[in-house]
Amino acid sequence: MPVTTKGHDQIRRGNLIRAVVASAIGTSIEWYDFFLYGAAAALVFPSKFFPRSDPYTGTLLAFSTYFVGFAARPVGAAIFGHFGDRVGRKTSLIATLLLMGLSTAAVGLVPGYDRIGVWGAVLLTLARALQGIGVGGEWGGSVLMAAEWGDRSRRGFLTSWTQFAAPAGMVLANGALGLMTYVSGPAFPVWGWRVPFLLSLGLVGIGFYIRTGILETPVFARLREQGRIERTPVVEVLRRNWREVVLTALVRTGQQTPFYIFTTYVLTYATQVLGLPQSLVLEFVMIQALVSLVTIPLFGYLSDLAGRRRITAIGCAVMMVFPFAYFRLLDSRQLALVFMAIVLGLPMQDLQYGPQAALIAESFPGRLRYSGSSLGYQLASLTAGGPAPLVALWLFERYRSSFAVAAYVSLSAVVSLAALWLLPDRSSRDLEAD
Repeated sequence: MPVTTKGHDQIRRGNLIRAVVASAIGTSIEWYDFFLYGAAAALVFPSKFFPRSDPYTGTLLAFSTYFVGFAARPVGAAIFGHFGDRVGRKTSLIATLLLMGLSTAAVGLVPGYDRIGVWGAVLLTLARALQGIGVGGEWGGSVLMAAEWGDRSRRGFLTSWTQFAAPAGMVLANGALGLMTYVSGPAFPVWGWRVPFLLSLGLVGIGFYIRTGILETPVFARLREQGRIERTPVVEVLRRNWREVVLTALVRTGQQTPFYIFTTYVLTYATQVLGLPQSLVLEFVMIQALVSLVTIPLFGYLSDLAGRRRITAIGCAVMMVFPFAYFRLLDSRQLALVFMAIVLGLPMQDLQYGPQAALIAESFPGRLRYSGSSLGYQLASLTAGGPAPLVALWLFERYRSSFAVAAYVSLSAVVSLAALWLLPDRSSRDLEAD
């Protein structure tokens, strides 16, 4: 018997739910891997892999290996964007998950400086590069799974669940490190920090099981049936849609910069400059991530009602002002005010982050969407997110004032607002018809 319209809608709805769940859970696991390294770079790696350096130089070197992951993300976007537009969204998603899991487990096995000297830092950097390649190719596929199975009226909300995975991964990463800090006690810098990295193998097994059960998106399936698959999608998107690639990368600047200031640099600033306990700061950062789990889908939902450009523009305006209040509260050293600053950090940038996935995905045509979305999204990691902790560290060392760091974050929001104004509004685009 032929499938009725009602039956077709039920099948599509079921596939949409599976796609959204697979995107959220699978991407959470990959962000767990990525953020685990960031927290360890701030708290453990300076003494473990750069023990002969002073605290500032050691932290700078640790953040330099951390930056390698960001530099590799556009490479991953190009590699897996190519296969995502050539072979399919699902295949690329599974490959990125495996790459992330294996490279993260490898970090947990790297011997320290006391065992193999500088080679420990070299192996650390290599594993971090592989992490970056994996996460660089993953985001585009997760977003398109939700966007291309869903409908236009709920696109912002549906794709926000891929964004939801970032704070979810952060909660998992900081929670694992916090638990091992408690369990291993004084032995945490010796072996305790390694356990969360090795646990990644188990999480990848769960993600692999979930992602193998989803179907390819109807958009890609139709492109394949019609023989409209591009031979060189990365080359084509850079030739035909280079403006969208550049503008979507710049739109992310005002969100990427504060994100890594509020989640990574704050660990160093609050412990080394303000003298706050490491465990307390980790708890505050984890609480802000928990709040972000609510605000991301909320702002994604609101973007479907009020418009993605409007919500994003409001977020840019907020981020021009908020960083000055953020550091003012931190510098008070009063725990209640420090708590308020840290907990509000991510929700403030979520005004931009929640609608961002849909904003970027709908900027590119279907046959080039994986490549274009991935490149636009991940190039900002090279220009904004990756350098953010390094720039903040240098600014504070140079001026001995948090005002300089706040001004840096504020200016990044100005860049995003200008790019948003130049980026064409394609929120009414029908992704399946396109």
